[in-house]
Amino acid sequence: MQSLLPTSIQIPKVLTIAGFDSGGGAGLQADLKVITALGGYGMSVITAITAQNTLGVTRIQDVDLDVVEAQIDAVLMDIGADIVKIGMLASPEIVRTVAKALRRHGVKRIILDPVLRATSGASLGGDDTAQAMIAELFPIASLVTPNLEEASLLLGREISGPNDFKLAAQELLDMGPQAVLIKGGHLDSTHTQITDFLMWRSVEDELEVILTKEFKHYRVNTINTHGTGCTLASAIATYLADGHDLLHSVAKAIAYVEAGLEAGRFLSIGEGPGPLWHMHDFYPTALAKEKGI
Repeated sequence: MQSLLPTSIQIPKVLTIAGFDSGGGAGLQADLKVITALGGYGMSVITAITAQNTLGVTRIQDVDLDVVEAQIDAVLMDIGADIVKIGMLASPEIVRTVAKALRRHGVKRIILDPVLRATSGASLGGDDTAQAMIAELFPIASLVTPNLEEASLLLGREISGPNDFKLAAQELLDMGPQAVLIKGGHLDSTHTQITDFLMWRSVEDELEVILTKEFKHYRVNTINTHGTGCTLASAIATYLADGHDLLHSVAKAIAYVEAGLEAGRFLSIGEGPGPLWHMHDFYPTALAKEKGI
């Protein structure tokens, strides 16, 4: 059925396929906040419902496979998506269901954040899930964004620091994605500088070449870091959907996360590590003494 009104305004359409965070700081709640804050239109597919807050995850309930597939079909058959961002897929069966549906709809741009473990330590997907991601989603992914622990789980060996990033990124790239971003934020707090490492395929003079870029930035002094991985991947996806190239999308997304962490230092949400502040451009936060009041 066609709309009765003409449409002349197009905004980036981003579909997030992820878990539901009852605390609102991560998962698809964070994704939708990011997409909206950066000027996109966010849509969502719920893969699992988590009972969680700033203190941790207490329960996870997977969504039935046919319901996951029906959500994907409903969105892509009507609205469509300029890009798909994938977060928590808690079982190999959900991974295969999502991959099959995206292939069937011919989705070309996919950002995969391989969420396998929560910051609190709760498992969000085991080795079988990791292997299913490698087999089913890596070959169709535009970008994969693991943190140190996730890269270690995917590779089956410890990735301990920036000196390991180049080889690890190459090994992950060899698994099929077009690009890999290894995030260094999970290094212990003695590391005041964070390195994120991007490796991607490009074509120069009709030949494929492998390019790399290090992003170095200082750690924001805050405990409110819940949802940073979801936020970064969703920001990259939204910038890509808005027409930026990969390198600029990653750089702009890192800057967005840094600003959110800085603004989130002053938030008091929950008894544990709270979220960064996704809406910092719209609702600035600051302590009175820092504003000279």
